[in-house]
Amino acid sequence: MTAEQDIASVAGQLAELTRTVNEMNSQLAALRERADNQQVRANTQQERTDVQQERIDLAARELAEVSDCLQAEATWLGVSS
Repeated sequence: MTAEQDIASVAGQLAELTRTVNEMNSQLAALRERADNQQVRANTQQERTDVQQERIDLAARELAEVSDCLQAEATWLGVSS
């Protein structure tokens, strides 16, 4: 193999390596974008879950207050009878 052939061979290998690296870079960018999108969805879902939990907690407190009021009224009715 001559020096020119060696150079041509190395140039071809370098060109192929460059294409491969560019393809991998594109794939990596796509993976990053998908991961970012999934993280945004996960964050949104977590926010929704937090809001729902706050609503459940509030409803539970309100229910406890109503229960206490009803119990107090039932006790008062029992005493006044």
